[in-house]
Amino acid sequence: MDGPAVEIEYLRKRYGGFEALAGVSLTVPRGTVFGLLGPNGAGKSTMVKSLLTIIRPTECRGRMLGKPIGDRATLGKVGYLPEHARFPEHLTGRQVIGFSAGLAGVGVEETRRRTQALLARVGMKEWADRKLSTYSKGMRQRIGIAQALVNEPEIVFLDEPTDGVDPEGRIEIRKMIESLREEGRTVFVNSHLLGEVEQVADEVAILSKGRVIESGKVAMLTRLAKRFEIRTVGPVPPALRQVLERGGMRVAGDCISLDAEDAAPVQPVIDQLRSSGVAIRELREAKDSLEDIFLRAVQGKEAA
Repeated sequence: MDGPAVEIEYLRKRYGGFEALAGVSLTVPRGTVFGLLGPNGAGKSTMVKSLLTIIRPTECRGRMLGKPIGDRATLGKVGYLPEHARFPEHLTGRQVIGFSAGLAGVGVEETRRRTQALLARVGMKEWADRKLSTYSKGMRQRIGIAQALVNEPEIVFLDEPTDGVDPEGRIEIRKMIESLREEGRTVFVNSHLLGEVEQVADEVAILSKGRVIESGKVAMLTRLAKRFEIRTVGPVPPALRQVLERGGMRVAGDCISLDAEDAAPVQPVIDQLRSSGVAIRELREAKDSLEDIFLRAVQGKEAA
């Protein structure tokens, strides 16, 4: 099917006098991993819950999987792991997945097949028949992801999927997300772990105080802030530092930084250092991380 997985023309949500979402618009391409970023209270979970009709938006215009947002048949093609997901403590991991399958209308035999496959996929086969009360936070998250996939959704919403998960578990969850994309599914991830999102997301949107303040492809957003860094043996001499700074470079101690798309503008700087007898310890190509872009966008919004 052609067209975006999610296309929000206008989404607004008010709680009395508080505006949680102030006219959001964004597009999520099909078959991609889309990251929604923002500080606490930015409205990330409110947006997802509005799209899934868990809460009723004040105003909403848009489409999901080609149908108007809120279409019941379309919601049957959606998987969801909420933030701080809670399942009955007396159930086993296998039973949680089976319960979710029943809610999604999956048949008994198909539920058995899918449950076994999903337990293997999230690395929980050995713990499948133990109660949730014995699980760690990371194990609960794995079962949460499994139940979100039991209806074989076209789009999966994961709200803080790596919250409370150890580093090894985060790597495994990241691989799961990548495999979902390889299968042609769309994955919508809410997370405050920007490094995690940067490694897996194709596109991101940054939400602040209910508004999208930055969005685009991760590769493009980080490429726009490309630079080169030169590190010297010892601090740059004051006289040379003044010359370099007049040329638009940033100098801090033994680090010289200049914005450039390629290495050509770096060559004259190297020549200057050598002619001044300054030894070069390191030259590297650098770019702003998603965290740098996030902080700049949010701080710029707050200043405005």
